[in-house]
Amino acid sequence: MTYAVSYLIIPTLGNDATLWWKLSTIISCGTLAGAIIPELVKVFTSTESGHVKEVVTSSREGGPSLNILSGLTAGNFSAYWIGMSIVGLMSIAYLVASQGESANQGLAALMLAPAVFAFGLVAFGFLGMGPVTIAVDSYGPVTDNAQSVYELSLIESVPGIKEELKKDFGVDANFERAKHLLEENDGAGNTFKATAKPVLIGTAVVGATTMIFSIIMALTDGLQQQYLSNLSLLHAPFMLGLVTGGAVIYWFTGASMQAVTTGAYRAVEFIKANIKLEGVEKASVEDSKKVVEICTLYAQKGMFNIFLTVFFSTLAFAFVEPYFFIGYLISIAVFGLYQAIFMANAGGAWDNAKKIVEVELKQKGTALHDAVVVGDTVGDPFKDTSSVALNPVIKFTTLFGLLAVELAVQMTNTQGATITHILAAVFFVISLFFVHRSFYGMRIEKTT
Repeated sequence: MTYAVSYLIIPTLGNDATLWWKLSTIISCGTLAGAIIPELVKVFTSTESGHVKEVVTSSREGGPSLNILSGLTAGNFSAYWIGMSIVGLMSIAYLVASQGESANQGLAALMLAPAVFAFGLVAFGFLGMGPVTIAVDSYGPVTDNAQSVYELSLIESVPGIKEELKKDFGVDANFERAKHLLEENDGAGNTFKATAKPVLIGTAVVGATTMIFSIIMALTDGLQQQYLSNLSLLHAPFMLGLVTGGAVIYWFTGASMQAVTTGAYRAVEFIKANIKLEGVEKASVEDSKKVVEICTLYAQKGMFNIFLTVFFSTLAFAFVEPYFFIGYLISIAVFGLYQAIFMANAGGAWDNAKKIVEVELKQKGTALHDAVVVGDTVGDPFKDTSSVALNPVIKFTTLFGLLAVELAVQMTNTQGATITHILAAVFFVISLFFVHRSFYGMRIEKTT
């Protein structure tokens, strides 16, 4: 469809009869990424995956320890193959965009940096798969909650329920079959959720590439040659920025998991001290609400610290030196891409390893099931907290950074570099305060 529409609308764009198919090819690279990446994710996270089955196999003899190691392996391998697929498709876009440059034809005849424009079109094609991504990402929580609703309903324990269902609805209830189908569907939902996460982070990173280039265009006054040497490893601030971005990504994943860990600890602590299920089938509503309140409290505390750290870090690094900030943004995007893919797919592998044990092997309550439950517990903050949250972190840092660096350059020109550097130091100290709070203010300490 992209090729057909392009042929009809821009058959001779820029007096070049080849641009319509070149632009269509570049956009299609992004569309293909949105289709290929989910298939690669399935290789590492679906219930049919060899990697997921290896997580189960290793858990038989090695327990939780080997379960976790096998999940980490799956996540690392997935980052390699998905990264290579993204690089391959972006390389095709680059090669097509470079066609005709020597003869002053193609995209080079219309713009200064055709390759960067091509990467922007790849992101556009990526986002063309947005409706599919949203659909599969929504399917996972639906199946997950359907199973939870069934379990929380305690319908099997209601006296005479089978007869009542038969009388009122003509249904011959088979609760064992129902549980099996819900758990099997939850496994499919886990795979669907897993396929969406790398696509979303991929769109953020490829889109950030174009956004970063817009900052470069502004700083170099339209790619003037005398400024381009600052975008080099020989320019120390740029190199230091590349190193700094990785530090922030790893702080972020640690801080987000710290909030989960402390919240979970406090919830379990409360449950052990206050909820006794001997002789009753379910906890009181008040106790249940208290557990939800504890989890919500720590989620909000963690979010508050993380957002303010990202906010003030972005301001601080933008005010240090513009080319330092460019390196920082590039590093945030690259480190964030691989960290998010690794964590999302490791978590997906652990989750579906548990599903295999529960649905296919029917070994709930065994030592094997205990082992895969431990892995899934580790995987939840990996796939549902840190990995997905890297998407908005990258987007916010890039978008807000565009404004921050323009403000910093303007202040440097009007008030001098000294004032700008003082502000950078102040913002950095504030960010360090919230970095400190994100761990030391959220530590697990005995309350008694």
